[in-house]
Amino acid sequence: MYYVVKRFEISGSHHLELPYESKCSCKHGHNWIITVHCRAEKLNEWGMVTDFTHIKRDVTDVLDHADINKVLPFNPTAENLARWIQERIENCYRVEVRESEGNLAIYEVD
Repeated sequence: MYYVVKRFEISGSHHLELPYESKCSCKHGHNWIITVHCRAEKLNEWGMVTDFTHIKRDVTDVLDHADINKVLPFNPTAENLARWIQERIENCYRVEVRESEGNLAIYEVD
């Protein structure tokens, strides 16, 4: 099995739709640290699991420096972002979304 891991940072704003009072209901920003884990039993025709450049491009072209509520059709929690990223990236089985030093969400395919 081959594994690759790509880590990068995006900046953006969002707010959360919550049924209770929360500071996160107000628009605010993060410098999210995204870590994408991919694996494959065989390498593609170019000798890769997934191109590192494509991993970053498929996320940053949509989310970096964006109002994320305006570009994604769901409540942009870190958990939801992790799943959305996993579904976009070829051979991805795990995504970590760190929105601050103490807050990390992980989505992993079983």
